[in-house]
Amino acid sequence: MEGDRSWMYCRRDEMGYWNNQFDVGVDNFLDFAFSQTNSRFCAKNMIRCPCTKCWNREWHHRPKVRAHLITNGFMDGYFIWNKHGEIISRKRHCPQVGESSSAAASMNNILSVDQLRDMLHDVMGPNFFNNENSATVVEDAVQFGGGFEDASGGDESIFEEPRGDVKEFFDLLQAAETPLFDGCDDGVTILKWVCELVNAKTLFNMSVTNWDYVIKRSLMEFKKNDREKLPKDYYSAKKMLRRLGLGYKKYDICVNNCFLYYEEFESQCYLECPVCGEPRFKQSDVHSAKPIARKSLWYLPIIPRLQRLYMSRKTAEHMIRHLNCCNENEKIVHLACGDAWKHFDRTHPDFANEPRNVKLGLCTDGFTPFGQSASPYSCWPVFVSVYNLPPAMCMKEEYVFLSLIIQGPQSPGKNIDVMLRPLIDDLKKLWYSGVQTYDSFRHQYFLMRAALMWTISDFPGYAMLSGWSTHGRLACPYCMENSKAF
Repeated sequence: MEGDRSWMYCRRDEMGYWNNQFDVGVDNFLDFAFSQTNSRFCAKNMIRCPCTKCWNREWHHRPKVRAHLITNGFMDGYFIWNKHGEIISRKRHCPQVGESSSAAASMNNILSVDQLRDMLHDVMGPNFFNNENSATVVEDAVQFGGGFEDASGGDESIFEEPRGDVKEFFDLLQAAETPLFDGCDDGVTILKWVCELVNAKTLFNMSVTNWDYVIKRSLMEFKKNDREKLPKDYYSAKKMLRRLGLGYKKYDICVNNCFLYYEEFESQCYLECPVCGEPRFKQSDVHSAKPIARKSLWYLPIIPRLQRLYMSRKTAEHMIRHLNCCNENEKIVHLACGDAWKHFDRTHPDFANEPRNVKLGLCTDGFTPFGQSASPYSCWPVFVSVYNLPPAMCMKEEYVFLSLIIQGPQSPGKNIDVMLRPLIDDLKKLWYSGVQTYDSFRHQYFLMRAALMWTISDFPGYAMLSGWSTHGRLACPYCMENSKAF
């Protein structure tokens, strides 16, 4: 069976509606699989289920396989149905998730499955490498076919090169596509070579001196032009790979959740909580060079993560899809169709004039990471959702950003606002002043602002986030004194 199989990973379209082509494709797949006469592929009217849960390990009848595929989708990368009787006669085009059939020009890049791409997907999101030629993403010309005016009043057709941190990251992406040396045709790139060597240092417990010796001896085998593109020592290799991650910040907090050692209080000279007087560090480490805090807070900065959405050309394109989501029949297909979104745009026209500005939602709840049978422990993660994206994307795992990890064992309670301060400071910066962000879809910088539109939580969590008492006669913020519960 030949043809474009991009439908296998497109259960819903860009607006979140069910894709009828997926239903037709699943039926065609089942017809092909159950038509096999070889018992290796079809036995007792059962076949292997290629859904994301079964991974071709479980055998089921046709109705159950179809239900699994509709609910869970196909397992990753199963474009050649070799477990269901398809004979691999030649290299065939196997498009990735979200790729259109027009990307046949990049067939060779798509067929070479590389773990480095998974690493970069974790950083950039899954859509970055869906460009027709990701190796030349910086030089790729963009045809601007109309759209919206730049909020600064500049010309829409202005083309700007990336600079600063953005340029460093794009250079790293190019290193993931650049062959190790001229004529290298076995898929080894600069980034892959460096990652393998750094991984070998960890696996074999090599010292930095030994690693530097190995790298210098290896570089002697390269031509001079190729040698200049490679790191010369372990420090250069770590400096190259450090740009992959987005990083996090770790702050000390009081064991009673009443104080955050933040900004001017971050210095180690503050040994006690100014609110309750509890010691900041463990008693055995007070006088050590690096004392260990009794309790910590992990913050994953939201600003660089929002900027990364615009550093991907495909994701940046989806960030303005909310402009065209409202239709004539007034069906709500996106939050932009709702009254709250429209009221916010009318109230803040300066914010709404730049459609690339981001609207966010905040969600938090506590959970017990060690199971119900373990000693009580309540950990509180805080997530931030991006509502500019289409409905089919904004609730996916890669676009829901983990922003804070509030350590237990007790719930932060009403002191959660103390823990939220780093996030609130970033949100205030995004609202009042904005940050310069590179839009790779239009190849220009713009001033990105953001607004927190909604919070999502259960009723106890609502009390913690809002400060409203959810106990007593006025517990419900809507019913107030008109409640019939008493």
